[in-house]
Amino acid sequence: MPASLRTNRDAQQFDVVVIGGGHNGLVCAAYLARAGLKVKVLERRAIVGGAAVTEEFHPGFRNSTASYTVSLLQPKIVADLELHRHGLRIVERPAMNFLPLPDGGYLLTGEGRTKSQIAKFSAADAERYDEYSAKLTVIADALRGLVLRPPPNVVEGFGWRGLRELARAASLGNSVRRLGLEDQRLFLDLFTQPAAEFLSEWFESEPLKALLGFDSIVGTYASPFDPGTAYVLLHHAFGEVNGKKGAWGHAMGGMGAITQAMAKAAAERGVEIETGAEVEEVLIERDRAVGVALRDGRIVKGRALAANVNLKLLYTRLTPESALPSDFLNRMRKFKCASGSFRMNVALSELPSFAALPGKTAQPHHGAGIIIGPSLGYMDCAYRDAVAHGWSREPIIEMLIPSTFDDSLAPPGAHVASLFCQHVAPELPNGRSWDDARDEVADLMIATVDRYAPGFATSVVARQALSPLDLEREFGLVGGDIFHGALTLNQLFSARPMLGYADYRGPLRGLYHCGSGAHPGGGVTGAPGHNAARVILSDLRPFSLR
Repeated sequence: MPASLRTNRDAQQFDVVVIGGGHNGLVCAAYLARAGLKVKVLERRAIVGGAAVTEEFHPGFRNSTASYTVSLLQPKIVADLELHRHGLRIVERPAMNFLPLPDGGYLLTGEGRTKSQIAKFSAADAERYDEYSAKLTVIADALRGLVLRPPPNVVEGFGWRGLRELARAASLGNSVRRLGLEDQRLFLDLFTQPAAEFLSEWFESEPLKALLGFDSIVGTYASPFDPGTAYVLLHHAFGEVNGKKGAWGHAMGGMGAITQAMAKAAAERGVEIETGAEVEEVLIERDRAVGVALRDGRIVKGRALAANVNLKLLYTRLTPESALPSDFLNRMRKFKCASGSFRMNVALSELPSFAALPGKTAQPHHGAGIIIGPSLGYMDCAYRDAVAHGWSREPIIEMLIPSTFDDSLAPPGAHVASLFCQHVAPELPNGRSWDDARDEVADLMIATVDRYAPGFATSVVARQALSPLDLEREFGLVGGDIFHGALTLNQLFSARPMLGYADYRGPLRGLYHCGSGAHPGGGVTGAPGHNAARVILSDLRPFSLR
Protein backbone atom coordinates (compact mmCIF):
# COMPACT_ATOMS: atom_id res chain seq x y z
CA MET A 1 0.00 0.00 0.00
CA PRO A 2 1.53 3.39 -0.95
CA ALA A 3 2.46 5.50 2.08
CA SER A 4 0.22 8.30 0.79
CA LEU A 5 -2.85 6.08 1.33
CA ARG A 6 -1.98 5.08 4.90
CA THR A 7 -3.25 6.81 8.03
CA ASN A 8 -1.19 8.11 10.95
CA ARG A 9 -4.16 7.84 13.28
CA ASP A 10 -3.10 4.61 14.94
CA ALA A 11 0.64 4.94 14.44
CA GLN A 12 2.86 3.78 17.28
CA GLN A 13 5.17 6.50 18.61
CA PHE A 14 8.77 6.02 19.80
CA ASP A 15 11.87 8.10 20.34
CA VAL A 16 13.88 5.88 18.00
CA VAL A 17 12.82 3.20 15.55
CA VAL A 18 15.57 0.75 14.56
CA ILE A 19 15.13 -0.84 11.13
CA GLY A 20 16.62 -4.33 11.30
CA GLY A 21 17.28 -6.52 14.33
CA GLY A 22 20.78 -7.64 13.44
CA HIS A 23 23.56 -7.37 16.00
CA ASN A 24 24.34 -3.70 15.31
CA GLY A 25 20.68 -2.74 15.54
CA LEU A 26 20.36 -4.52 18.88
CA VAL A 27 23.51 -2.84 20.21
CA CYS A 28 22.30 0.58 19.09
CA ALA A 29 18.87 0.01 20.66
CA ALA A 30 20.32 -1.18 23.97
CA TYR A 31 22.55 1.88 24.35
CA LEU A 32 19.70 4.25 23.46
CA ALA A 33 17.35 2.58 25.94
CA ARG A 34 20.05 2.68 28.60
CA ALA A 35 19.99 6.47 28.20
CA GLY A 36 16.25 6.51 28.79
CA LEU A 37 14.86 6.62 25.25
CA LYS A 38 11.81 4.68 24.13
CA VAL A 39 13.08 2.35 21.37
CA LYS A 40 11.43 -0.04 18.92
CA VAL A 41 13.33 -2.63 16.86
CA LEU A 42 11.65 -3.96 13.71
CA GLU A 43 13.00 -7.23 12.29
CA ARG A 44 11.69 -8.77 9.06
CA ARG A 45 12.65 -12.36 9.88
CA ALA A 46 11.03 -14.55 12.53
CA ILE A 47 14.08 -14.25 14.82
CA VAL A 48 16.41 -11.40 15.68
CA GLY A 49 20.10 -11.51 14.89
CA GLY A 50 20.35 -10.70 11.19
CA ALA A 51 23.15 -12.81 9.75
CA ALA A 52 24.38 -13.76 13.26
CA VAL A 53 21.82 -16.46 14.07
CA THR A 54 21.78 -20.15 15.01
CA GLU A 55 19.10 -22.23 13.28
CA GLU A 56 18.23 -25.87 12.76
CA PHE A 57 18.84 -26.76 9.12
CA HIS A 58 18.19 -30.53 9.45
CA PRO A 59 16.45 -32.39 12.27
CA GLY A 60 18.84 -32.47 15.23
CA PHE A 61 21.50 -30.34 13.49
CA ARG A 62 21.90 -26.64 14.33
CA ASN A 63 24.54 -24.22 13.12
CA SER A 64 25.40 -20.57 12.66
CA THR A 65 23.50 -19.97 9.45
CA ALA A 66 25.54 -17.17 7.88
CA SER A 67 28.13 -15.48 10.10
CA TYR A 68 30.13 -18.33 11.62
CA THR A 69 33.06 -17.25 13.80
CA VAL A 70 33.86 -14.56 16.36
CA SER A 71 36.81 -12.30 17.08
CA LEU A 72 35.89 -8.73 16.16
CA LEU A 73 33.12 -8.28 18.76
CA GLN A 74 34.17 -5.27 20.83
CA PRO A 75 35.01 -6.04 24.48
CA LYS A 76 33.56 -2.71 25.62
CA ILE A 77 30.18 -3.67 24.20
CA VAL A 78 30.32 -7.11 25.82
CA ALA A 79 31.01 -5.42 29.17
CA ASP A 80 28.57 -2.51 28.81
CA LEU A 81 25.66 -4.76 27.84
CA GLU A 82 26.69 -7.50 30.31
CA LEU A 83 26.43 -10.11 27.59
CA HIS A 84 28.06 -12.80 29.71
CA ARG A 85 25.33 -12.34 32.32
CA HIS A 86 22.83 -12.85 29.53
CA GLY A 87 24.33 -16.22 28.61
CA LEU A 88 27.16 -15.47 26.17
CA ARG A 89 30.22 -17.71 26.43
CA ILE A 90 33.01 -17.56 23.88
CA VAL A 91 35.78 -20.15 23.68
CA GLU A 92 39.02 -19.97 21.75
CA ARG A 93 39.68 -22.42 18.95
CA PRO A 94 41.94 -25.32 20.00
CA ALA A 95 44.15 -24.44 17.01
CA MET A 96 44.09 -21.31 14.92
CA ASN A 97 44.28 -22.47 11.30
CA PHE A 98 44.91 -25.69 9.40
CA LEU A 99 46.09 -25.57 5.78
CA PRO A 100 46.16 -29.04 4.18
CA LEU A 101 48.22 -29.22 1.00
CA PRO A 102 47.69 -31.29 -2.17
CA ASP A 103 50.96 -33.18 -1.64
CA GLY A 104 49.92 -34.39 1.81
CA GLY A 105 51.80 -31.70 3.73
CA TYR A 106 50.11 -29.25 6.06
CA LEU A 107 50.54 -26.11 8.13
CA LEU A 108 48.83 -26.00 11.54
CA THR A 109 49.05 -22.78 13.55
CA GLY A 110 48.14 -21.83 17.08
CA GLU A 111 49.70 -21.17 20.45
CA GLY A 112 52.91 -23.10 20.97
CA ARG A 113 53.10 -24.61 17.49
CA THR A 114 53.14 -21.85 14.84
CA LYS A 115 56.88 -21.25 14.47
CA SER A 116 57.84 -24.91 14.43
CA GLN A 117 55.20 -25.55 11.80
CA ILE A 118 56.42 -22.65 9.64
CA ALA A 119 60.01 -23.93 9.95
CA LYS A 120 58.96 -27.09 8.08
CA PHE A 121 58.74 -24.87 4.98
CA SER A 122 61.23 -22.08 5.71
CA ALA A 123 63.56 -21.47 8.64
CA ALA A 124 63.88 -17.83 7.55
CA ASP A 125 60.10 -17.37 7.65
CA ALA A 126 59.94 -18.89 11.12
CA GLU A 127 62.56 -16.39 12.27
CA ARG A 128 60.64 -13.42 10.79
CA TYR A 129 57.20 -14.46 12.00
CA ASP A 130 57.43 -12.88 15.46
CA GLU A 131 58.53 -9.56 13.98
CA TYR A 132 55.69 -9.70 11.45
CA SER A 133 53.13 -10.43 14.17
CA ALA A 134 54.49 -7.66 16.39
CA LYS A 135 54.38 -5.10 13.59
CA LEU A 136 50.85 -6.06 12.59
CA THR A 137 49.78 -5.79 16.23
CA VAL A 138 51.23 -2.28 16.51
CA ILE A 139 49.23 -1.10 13.48
CA ALA A 140 46.10 -2.96 14.57
CA ASP A 141 46.38 -1.37 18.04
CA ALA A 142 46.60 2.10 16.52
CA LEU A 143 43.46 1.49 14.49
CA ARG A 144 41.67 -0.46 17.24
CA GLY A 145 41.42 2.80 19.17
CA LEU A 146 39.50 4.35 16.27
CA VAL A 147 36.90 1.60 15.92
CA LEU A 148 34.56 2.98 18.60
CA ARG A 149 34.87 6.59 17.46
CA PRO A 150 33.26 8.37 14.51
CA PRO A 151 35.83 9.12 11.80
CA PRO A 152 36.39 12.71 10.65
CA ASN A 153 33.50 13.68 8.40
CA VAL A 154 34.33 15.80 5.35
CA VAL A 155 32.03 18.84 5.28
CA GLU A 156 31.89 22.00 3.23
CA GLY A 157 32.59 25.39 4.77
CA PHE A 158 34.20 26.46 8.05
CA GLY A 159 31.26 26.58 10.45
CA TRP A 160 31.05 24.79 13.79
CA ARG A 161 30.66 21.42 12.03
CA GLY A 162 33.83 22.05 10.09
CA LEU A 163 35.71 22.91 13.28
CA ARG A 164 34.41 19.78 14.99
CA GLU A 165 35.57 17.58 12.13
CA LEU A 166 38.91 19.36 12.05
CA ALA A 167 39.37 18.43 15.71
CA ARG A 168 38.54 14.80 14.90
CA ALA A 169 41.05 14.83 12.05
CA ALA A 170 43.69 16.20 14.41
CA SER A 171 42.93 13.43 16.89
CA LEU A 172 43.33 10.86 14.12
CA GLY A 173 46.60 12.44 13.07
CA ASN A 174 47.87 12.20 16.63
CA SER A 175 47.03 8.48 16.71
CA VAL A 176 49.07 7.90 13.57
CA ARG A 177 51.91 10.19 14.64
CA ARG A 178 52.39 8.11 17.78
CA LEU A 179 53.69 5.41 15.46
CA GLY A 180 57.33 5.61 14.51
CA LEU A 181 58.15 6.68 10.96
CA GLU A 182 58.81 3.12 9.82
CA ASP A 183 55.50 1.99 11.30
CA GLN A 184 53.76 4.87 9.53
CA ARG A 185 55.21 3.57 6.27
CA LEU A 186 53.88 0.11 7.14
CA PHE A 187 50.50 1.68 7.91
CA LEU A 188 50.43 3.16 4.41
CA ASP A 189 51.49 -0.15 2.86
CA LEU A 190 48.63 -1.97 4.56
CA PHE A 191 46.07 0.51 3.27
CA THR A 192 47.24 0.46 -0.33
CA GLN A 193 49.20 -2.66 -1.26
CA PRO A 194 48.02 -5.98 -2.64
CA ALA A 195 48.18 -8.58 0.11
CA ALA A 196 50.38 -10.79 -2.07
CA GLU A 197 52.96 -8.04 -2.43
CA PHE A 198 52.84 -7.17 1.27
CA LEU A 199 53.25 -10.78 2.39
CA SER A 200 56.00 -11.48 -0.15
CA GLU A 201 58.04 -8.66 1.36
CA TRP A 202 58.01 -10.63 4.62
CA PHE A 203 57.96 -14.32 3.69
CA GLU A 204 59.12 -16.78 1.04
CA SER A 205 57.09 -19.96 1.63
CA GLU A 206 53.84 -20.34 -0.31
CA PRO A 207 51.93 -22.24 2.39
CA LEU A 208 52.53 -19.51 4.96
CA LYS A 209 51.62 -16.73 2.54
CA ALA A 210 48.47 -18.65 1.59
CA LEU A 211 47.42 -19.18 5.20
CA LEU A 212 47.91 -15.51 6.07
CA GLY A 213 46.64 -14.29 2.72
CA PHE A 214 43.27 -15.99 3.15
CA ASP A 215 42.26 -13.19 5.52
CA SER A 216 42.88 -10.67 2.75
CA ILE A 217 40.18 -12.09 0.49
CA VAL A 218 37.67 -13.60 2.90
CA GLY A 219 34.32 -12.03 2.07
CA THR A 220 36.02 -9.91 -0.60
CA TYR A 221 35.47 -10.42 -4.31
CA ALA A 222 39.09 -9.84 -5.29
CA SER A 223 42.43 -11.48 -5.86
CA PRO A 224 45.16 -11.19 -3.21
CA PHE A 225 47.15 -9.56 -6.00
CA ASP A 226 44.67 -6.65 -6.16
CA PRO A 227 45.58 -3.33 -4.47
CA GLY A 228 43.80 -2.75 -1.17
CA THR A 229 43.57 -6.39 -0.12
CA ALA A 230 46.31 -5.90 2.46
CA TYR A 231 43.84 -3.71 4.36
CA VAL A 232 41.28 -6.54 4.46
CA LEU A 233 44.00 -8.66 6.07
CA LEU A 234 44.53 -5.89 8.64
CA HIS A 235 40.77 -5.56 9.24
CA HIS A 236 40.71 -9.17 10.42
CA ALA A 237 43.60 -8.52 12.83
CA PHE A 238 41.60 -6.07 15.00
CA GLY A 239 39.92 -8.79 17.01
CA GLU A 240 40.45 -10.69 20.22
CA VAL A 241 38.92 -13.54 22.20
CA ASN A 242 38.74 -13.35 25.99
CA GLY A 243 41.48 -10.72 26.04
CA LYS A 244 43.83 -12.49 23.64
CA LYS A 245 44.52 -10.21 20.68
CA GLY A 246 44.35 -11.69 17.21
CA ALA A 247 42.59 -14.87 18.36
CA TRP A 248 39.41 -16.33 16.86
CA GLY A 249 36.78 -18.26 18.72
CA HIS A 250 33.33 -19.79 18.89
CA ALA A 251 30.22 -18.58 20.67
CA MET A 252 28.82 -21.60 22.49
CA GLY A 253 25.45 -22.31 20.92
CA GLY A 254 26.53 -20.64 17.68
CA MET A 255 26.53 -17.02 16.55
CA GLY A 256 22.90 -16.73 17.59
CA ALA A 257 24.08 -16.86 21.20
CA ILE A 258 25.62 -13.43 20.69
CA THR A 259 22.49 -11.80 19.32
CA GLN A 260 20.18 -13.57 21.78
CA ALA A 261 22.28 -12.13 24.62
CA MET A 262 22.08 -8.70 22.97
CA ALA A 263 18.31 -9.02 22.60
CA LYS A 264 17.99 -9.90 26.29
CA ALA A 265 20.16 -6.92 27.25
CA ALA A 266 18.05 -4.61 25.08
CA ALA A 267 14.74 -5.97 26.35
CA GLU A 268 15.91 -5.63 29.95
CA ARG A 269 16.44 -1.94 29.27
CA GLY A 270 12.93 -1.57 27.87
CA VAL A 271 13.49 -1.99 24.13
CA GLU A 272 10.43 -3.29 22.31
CA ILE A 273 11.52 -5.91 19.75
CA GLU A 274 9.13 -7.11 17.07
CA THR A 275 9.89 -9.90 14.61
CA GLY A 276 8.01 -10.63 11.40
CA ALA A 277 7.79 -6.85 10.91
CA GLU A 278 8.97 -5.98 7.41
CA VAL A 279 9.60 -2.33 6.66
CA GLU A 280 8.24 -1.38 3.25
CA GLU A 281 8.98 2.34 3.16
CA VAL A 282 10.70 5.13 5.07
CA LEU A 283 8.21 7.94 5.64
CA ILE A 284 9.32 11.49 4.91
CA GLU A 285 7.68 14.73 6.00
CA ARG A 286 9.24 18.12 5.20
CA ASP A 287 12.65 16.62 4.38
CA ARG A 288 12.71 14.65 7.62
CA ALA A 289 12.44 10.90 8.24
CA VAL A 290 9.54 10.51 10.65
CA GLY A 291 8.72 6.81 10.64
CA VAL A 292 8.26 3.66 8.62
CA ALA A 293 5.39 1.92 6.86
CA LEU A 294 5.25 -1.83 7.41
CA ARG A 295 4.18 -4.36 4.82
CA ASP A 296 1.14 -5.26 6.93
CA GLY A 297 -0.16 -1.69 6.67
CA ARG A 298 0.89 -0.37 10.08
CA ILE A 299 2.86 2.82 10.62
CA VAL A 300 5.54 3.19 13.31
CA LYS A 301 6.81 6.69 13.97
CA GLY A 302 9.92 7.95 15.72
CA ARG A 303 11.82 11.14 16.42
CA ALA A 304 14.73 9.32 14.79
CA LEU A 305 15.21 6.27 12.59
CA ALA A 306 18.35 4.11 12.87
CA ALA A 307 18.88 1.98 9.77
CA ASN A 308 20.57 -1.35 10.39
CA VAL A 309 20.08 -2.53 6.83
CA ASN A 310 22.34 -2.46 3.81
CA LEU A 311 22.55 1.20 2.81
CA LYS A 312 22.16 0.46 -0.87
CA LEU A 313 18.90 -1.32 -0.02
CA LEU A 314 17.83 1.54 2.27
CA TYR A 315 18.27 4.26 -0.32
CA THR A 316 17.36 2.47 -3.55
CA ARG A 317 14.41 0.38 -2.32
CA LEU A 318 12.99 1.74 0.94
CA THR A 319 13.36 5.52 0.69
CA PRO A 320 11.43 7.60 -1.89
CA GLU A 321 13.90 8.71 -4.53
CA SER A 322 12.33 12.17 -4.70
CA ALA A 323 13.31 12.81 -1.07
CA LEU A 324 17.03 12.25 -1.66
CA PRO A 325 19.70 14.60 -3.04
CA SER A 326 20.42 13.45 -6.58
CA ASP A 327 24.21 13.31 -6.10
CA PHE A 328 23.79 11.19 -2.98
CA LEU A 329 21.38 8.79 -4.68
CA ASN A 330 23.68 8.41 -7.69
CA ARG A 331 26.55 7.54 -5.36
CA MET A 332 24.48 5.00 -3.44
CA ARG A 333 23.44 3.29 -6.66
CA LYS A 334 27.16 2.76 -7.32
CA PHE A 335 27.98 1.71 -3.73
CA LYS A 336 29.93 -1.51 -4.24
CA CYS A 337 28.40 -4.59 -2.61
CA ALA A 338 29.99 -7.91 -3.59
CA SER A 339 31.62 -10.65 -1.51
CA GLY A 340 32.00 -13.52 -3.96
CA SER A 341 30.71 -15.79 -1.19
CA PHE A 342 28.75 -19.05 -1.18
CA ARG A 343 27.76 -20.31 2.27
CA MET A 344 27.01 -23.90 3.26
CA ASN A 345 26.01 -25.71 6.45
CA VAL A 346 26.61 -29.44 6.41
CA ALA A 347 25.38 -32.24 8.69
CA LEU A 348 28.00 -34.98 9.03
CA SER A 349 27.76 -38.57 10.26
CA GLU A 350 31.43 -38.45 11.33
CA LEU A 351 34.47 -36.19 11.42
CA PRO A 352 36.50 -35.89 8.22
CA SER A 353 39.81 -37.70 7.96
CA PHE A 354 42.31 -35.55 6.08
CA ALA A 355 44.96 -37.07 3.89
CA ALA A 356 47.47 -34.75 5.54
CA LEU A 357 46.40 -35.70 9.08
CA PRO A 358 44.36 -38.93 9.05
CA GLY A 359 41.95 -39.85 11.81
CA LYS A 360 38.26 -39.46 12.60
CA THR A 361 38.71 -38.82 16.32
CA ALA A 362 38.64 -35.13 17.22
CA GLN A 363 42.10 -33.58 17.07
CA PRO A 364 43.19 -29.90 17.33
CA HIS A 365 43.08 -29.41 13.56
CA HIS A 366 39.40 -30.38 13.50
CA GLY A 367 38.69 -27.35 15.69
CA ALA A 368 40.74 -24.93 13.60
CA GLY A 369 39.80 -22.77 10.68
CA ILE A 370 40.45 -25.32 7.91
CA ILE A 371 41.57 -23.47 4.79
CA ILE A 372 41.53 -25.02 1.34
CA GLY A 373 43.59 -22.66 -0.77
CA PRO A 374 47.19 -23.86 -0.94
CA SER A 375 48.81 -20.79 -2.52
CA LEU A 376 48.20 -17.15 -3.37
CA GLY A 377 48.37 -18.16 -7.04
CA TYR A 378 45.55 -20.65 -6.42
CA MET A 379 43.49 -17.86 -4.85
CA ASP A 380 44.18 -15.55 -7.77
CA CYS A 381 43.03 -18.21 -10.24
CA ALA A 382 39.89 -18.79 -8.16
CA TYR A 383 38.96 -15.12 -8.49
CA ARG A 384 39.77 -14.87 -12.21
CA ASP A 385 37.80 -18.06 -12.86
CA ALA A 386 34.74 -16.70 -11.05
CA VAL A 387 34.85 -13.46 -13.00
CA ALA A 388 35.02 -15.36 -16.30
CA HIS A 389 32.70 -18.29 -15.59
CA GLY A 390 30.52 -17.37 -12.61
CA TRP A 391 32.28 -19.49 -10.01
CA SER A 392 35.70 -20.94 -9.25
CA ARG A 393 36.13 -24.46 -10.51
CA GLU A 394 38.99 -24.76 -7.98
CA PRO A 395 37.37 -22.84 -5.09
CA ILE A 396 38.75 -21.46 -1.85
CA ILE A 397 36.98 -22.87 1.22
CA GLU A 398 37.23 -22.22 4.92
CA MET A 399 35.62 -25.02 6.92
CA LEU A 400 34.88 -24.91 10.63
CA ILE A 401 33.51 -27.87 12.60
CA PRO A 402 32.18 -26.20 15.77
CA SER A 403 30.55 -29.40 17.06
CA THR A 404 34.04 -30.66 17.99
CA PHE A 405 33.83 -28.43 21.10
CA ASP A 406 30.10 -27.52 21.20
CA ASP A 407 27.94 -30.61 21.55
CA SER A 408 24.72 -28.56 21.53
CA LEU A 409 24.85 -28.36 17.73
CA ALA A 410 24.56 -32.01 16.63
CA PRO A 411 23.37 -35.42 17.89
CA PRO A 412 25.92 -37.59 19.77
CA GLY A 413 28.61 -38.88 17.42
CA ALA A 414 27.53 -36.58 14.57
CA HIS A 415 28.86 -33.17 13.60
CA VAL A 416 28.06 -29.93 11.79
CA ALA A 417 30.41 -28.01 9.52
CA SER A 418 30.36 -24.46 8.21
CA LEU A 419 31.74 -24.00 4.70
CA PHE A 420 32.54 -20.45 3.60
CA CYS A 421 33.25 -20.79 -0.11
CA GLN A 422 34.82 -18.44 -2.65
CA HIS A 423 34.76 -17.22 -5.28
CA VAL A 424 31.38 -16.96 -6.90
CA ALA A 425 30.03 -14.08 -8.96
CA PRO A 426 27.22 -12.12 -7.27
CA GLU A 427 25.44 -12.25 -10.63
CA LEU A 428 26.05 -15.10 -13.04
CA PRO A 429 27.00 -14.43 -16.68
CA ASN A 430 24.56 -14.84 -19.55
CA GLY A 431 21.57 -14.12 -17.35
CA ARG A 432 21.66 -17.48 -15.56
CA SER A 433 19.94 -17.53 -12.17
CA TRP A 434 21.59 -18.69 -8.98
CA ASP A 435 18.42 -20.69 -8.35
CA ASP A 436 19.44 -22.89 -11.27
CA ALA A 437 23.15 -23.12 -10.35
CA ARG A 438 22.99 -23.51 -6.56
CA ASP A 439 23.06 -27.32 -6.37
CA GLU A 440 25.75 -27.65 -9.01
CA VAL A 441 28.04 -25.30 -7.07
CA ALA A 442 27.20 -26.98 -3.75
CA ASP A 443 28.24 -30.33 -5.26
CA LEU A 444 31.53 -28.75 -6.34
CA MET A 445 32.23 -27.43 -2.84
CA ILE A 446 31.63 -30.85 -1.25
CA ALA A 447 33.82 -32.52 -3.89
CA THR A 448 36.61 -30.00 -3.25
CA VAL A 449 36.70 -30.81 0.47
CA ASP A 450 36.57 -34.53 -0.41
CA ARG A 451 39.82 -34.22 -2.38
CA TYR A 452 41.60 -33.20 0.83
CA ALA A 453 39.53 -35.43 3.16
CA PRO A 454 38.59 -38.60 1.22
CA GLY A 455 35.22 -39.90 2.34
CA PHE A 456 33.91 -36.48 3.33
CA ALA A 457 31.21 -36.55 0.63
CA THR A 458 29.81 -39.87 1.83
CA SER A 459 29.60 -38.56 5.42
CA VAL A 460 27.28 -35.72 4.41
CA VAL A 461 23.82 -36.41 5.88
CA ALA A 462 22.25 -33.13 4.78
CA ARG A 463 23.27 -29.70 3.58
CA GLN A 464 22.04 -26.15 3.37
CA ALA A 465 23.42 -24.06 0.50
CA LEU A 466 23.15 -20.27 0.31
CA SER A 467 24.14 -18.53 -2.92
CA PRO A 468 24.73 -14.76 -3.10
CA LEU A 469 21.11 -14.43 -4.19
CA ASP A 470 19.93 -16.48 -1.19
CA LEU A 471 22.03 -14.37 1.18
CA GLU A 472 20.45 -11.23 -0.26
CA ARG A 473 16.90 -12.58 -0.07
CA GLU A 474 17.21 -14.04 3.41
CA PHE A 475 19.47 -11.57 5.19
CA GLY A 476 19.46 -8.42 3.05
CA LEU A 477 23.14 -8.92 2.12
CA VAL A 478 23.01 -7.14 -1.23
CA GLY A 479 25.11 -9.05 -3.74
CA GLY A 480 25.79 -11.56 -0.96
CA ASP A 481 28.12 -8.99 0.60
CA ILE A 482 28.89 -10.06 4.17
CA PHE A 483 30.37 -6.61 4.94
CA HIS A 484 27.29 -4.62 3.75
CA GLY A 485 29.64 -2.79 1.38
CA ALA A 486 33.08 -3.68 0.05
CA LEU A 487 36.09 -2.74 2.21
CA THR A 488 37.76 -0.76 -0.56
CA LEU A 489 39.71 2.45 0.03
CA ASN A 490 36.87 4.59 -1.38
CA GLN A 491 34.39 2.95 1.04
CA LEU A 492 36.40 3.08 4.27
CA PHE A 493 36.69 5.37 7.26
CA SER A 494 35.67 8.94 6.29
CA ALA A 495 34.43 7.59 2.95
CA ARG A 496 32.06 5.00 4.45
CA PRO A 497 29.52 5.08 2.95
CA MET A 498 30.77 8.23 1.18
CA LEU A 499 32.51 11.52 1.93
CA GLY A 500 30.20 13.84 3.82
CA TYR A 501 28.17 11.07 5.47
CA ALA A 502 30.68 9.27 7.69
CA ASP A 503 29.17 10.62 10.94
CA TYR A 504 26.31 8.07 11.00
CA ARG A 505 23.84 10.75 9.83
CA GLY A 506 22.03 10.24 6.55
CA PRO A 507 21.08 12.96 4.04
CA LEU A 508 17.64 13.36 5.65
CA ARG A 509 17.17 14.80 9.11
CA GLY A 510 16.28 12.14 11.62
CA LEU A 511 17.77 9.27 9.60
CA TYR A 512 20.91 7.54 10.91
CA HIS A 513 23.16 4.65 9.83
CA CYS A 514 23.84 2.06 12.55
CA GLY A 515 24.82 -0.97 10.44
CA SER A 516 28.00 -2.26 8.83
CA GLY A 517 27.63 0.13 5.89
CA ALA A 518 28.99 2.72 8.33
CA HIS A 519 32.45 2.89 9.95
CA PRO A 520 34.27 0.63 10.78
CA GLY A 521 32.59 -1.74 8.33
CA GLY A 522 31.68 -5.41 8.39
CA GLY A 523 32.12 -8.26 10.78
CA VAL A 524 30.31 -8.98 14.04
CA THR A 525 31.77 -6.01 15.91
CA GLY A 526 28.82 -4.05 17.30
CA ALA A 527 30.89 -0.91 16.68
CA PRO A 528 28.61 0.84 14.14
CA GLY A 529 25.64 0.34 16.48
CA HIS A 530 27.61 1.68 19.45
CA ASN A 531 28.87 4.72 17.54
CA ALA A 532 25.52 5.54 15.95
CA ALA A 533 23.81 5.45 19.35
CA ARG A 534 26.18 8.09 20.65
CA VAL A 535 25.49 10.33 17.65
CA ILE A 536 21.73 9.90 17.98
CA LEU A 537 21.91 10.72 21.68
CA SER A 538 24.01 13.80 20.97
CA ASP A 539 21.26 15.03 18.64
CA LEU A 540 18.22 14.06 20.71
CA ARG A 541 19.64 14.51 24.20
CA PRO A 542 22.90 16.45 23.91
CA PHE A 543 23.56 16.36 27.66
CA SER A 544 22.76 12.69 28.24
CA LEU A 545 26.00 11.11 26.96
CA ARG A 546 27.91 9.06 29.50
